[in-house]
This record gives sequence, C-alpha cells and structure tokens, in this order.
Amino acid sequence: MSVCTKRLLPLFRQPPSTLRPSLYCRRPVSLAQQRLSPCNIPALTRSTTRAFSLFSRQNEKQNPVDKNPVPPTTPAGKLAQKIPKLALRENVFNVPNILTFSRLFASPVIGYLILHDYHTAALSLFTYAAATDLVDGWIARTWKLQTVVGSVIDPMADKTMMTILTICLAAHGTMPLWLAVIILGRDVGLAISALWWRWISLPPPKTMARYWDFGLPSAEVRPTNISKLNTALQMGLLAACIADPVLMGGAEWQGNLEALKYTVGMTTVWSGLSYVFTKDAVKIIKHPPVESEEKEGGKMKQ
Repeated sequence: MSVCTKRLLPLFRQPPSTLRPSLYCRRPVSLAQQRLSPCNIPALTRSTTRAFSLFSRQNEKQNPVDKNPVPPTTPAGKLAQKIPKLALRENVFNVPNILTFSRLFASPVIGYLILHDYHTAALSLFTYAAATDLVDGWIARTWKLQTVVGSVIDPMADKTMMTILTICLAAHGTMPLWLAVIILGRDVGLAISALWWRWISLPPPKTMARYWDFGLPSAEVRPTNISKLNTALQMGLLAACIADPVLMGGAEWQGNLEALKYTVGMTTVWSGLSYVFTKDAVKIIKHPPVESEEKEGGKMKQ
C-alpha cells in the first residue's frame, strides 16, 4: 500500500460532516471536497462518463429525435423541405443503360470503318450494336430496370447511329443523297423538339446544371408504333448497305435494296408526323407543387 493511500484512508472513514485539514488546502474542507482531490479525479471522471452514456441511451430510446434537426422557419429548413419534393432521382448505372451507352459510343467507330473500307469489321460491330438494341430492352423489362433516362438515351443512341451511318454511307456512295436528307431532317427536328421539351418540363429552378442532370427526370418520350416500325426498317437498310460490299449481291439483291430504300423514305416521313399529331408521344412528369417563399411567409403571418 502506497504512502498516499495510507494517509487518505482515515479521511474516508469519518462522517461527511467532519471537518479535517486537507492535504492540499490550508483551510478545513468536508469529506465530499476531499474526494475531489487530484488522486480521485480520474475515477470520478470514468464513473460520470458511464452514467451519462447510460442516461443518454435510455433517453434516446424513450424520446427518439432527429440527430440533425433543422428548424422549418429558417432558410435552411425551408430549403430542406423543398429539396425532397424536387429531387426525384434514379439509378442510371444499370446493365440496360450501360449497353445503350456502349451502342452510342460504337457509332463513330462503325462510321470510321465504313469510310476506310473495312466493311467486314463494320458489319461485325454493327451486328453487336443491333444485338444490344434488342437485349437492353428485354433486360430492363424482365428485371424491372426501366428508367426515364433509358427511355431517352435508347432512342438517342439509335438516332446517333442512324445519323452517323447515314452520313458515312452517303459519303461512301452506298446510300442515295435524297434518302439521307429525309432521314437526317427528321432526326434533326426530333432532336430540337427533345431539347425544347426538356427545358419546358424541367422543374424550377431551371439551371444548366439541372438541365443536363439526367438523373432528374422531367419528360418521358414514348415511341409511336410507326416510329418503331421505321426504326426497324432503317436498321435493316443500314445493315443491307453495310453488307452490300461484303456480299456482292446480284441483280435481285440490288432490286430488293432499292425497294427497301423507297419504303424507308415513306416510313421516315410518316413517323416524323406521328410525333406531332399523337398526344401520348411525350409525357411530362409532374413534380409535387412547391409553394413560393412569399406564400409561405403570408401563411405564417396569418
């Protein structure tokens, strides 16, 4: 037993009302004050910490509260109430969207191969792109991975491929110029319309950062039946034009190819007009209404 312990034991055995001279103070102090001496402070601190932690856990179980409460009357509280109503977000990084993006990035590569007469490689990569166009939709429907971004990116990837390959095939001389003008004119009109619908359907505040944030849905494009048929015919025409230098077909093949070109020209015009006269082609996603700060201030004053 240490000397300090031997000298302190007699102090703790006396009643609380007894006054004795302290070892560290010249004036008389009580037993409670003696227990607050430097020798006892670490033990007292540990006991107090354990008691406070136990009390805090019991209090949280009985009265659960938000760990970061924000008063609704403050500007931060008003902003916190508005953000959940506006930020309807989606998980855009799934398998169907990744396949769609791969088809989008494969388009310029196919165009480069066509211009440099690598027709076999171009046909192989085009076959992969066409397969992803079928598989991504099936995966999205089977595993319920449909997203608004996918409904926009999927036709965008198709149109990007159609635009690049049409230009390259027309420059190569495989596709006639008049058909290329019809296809490109329709796609340009639909692209301008899509940008306009995105802007008018974007919930406030309308900023460029939110405009290009595809995780914030605002409008959903629904392809019409004639548009789906036209896309299939256009893809078939592209495949036939790319495969023409590889297969080197005879007169019957060339006649069927010419008939397919005129058919695609008619369906392209028809599908472009269907987006204008069909009411359900574009659906604007309605977000919960958010009251302005002036209305909220007026209600609070009332």
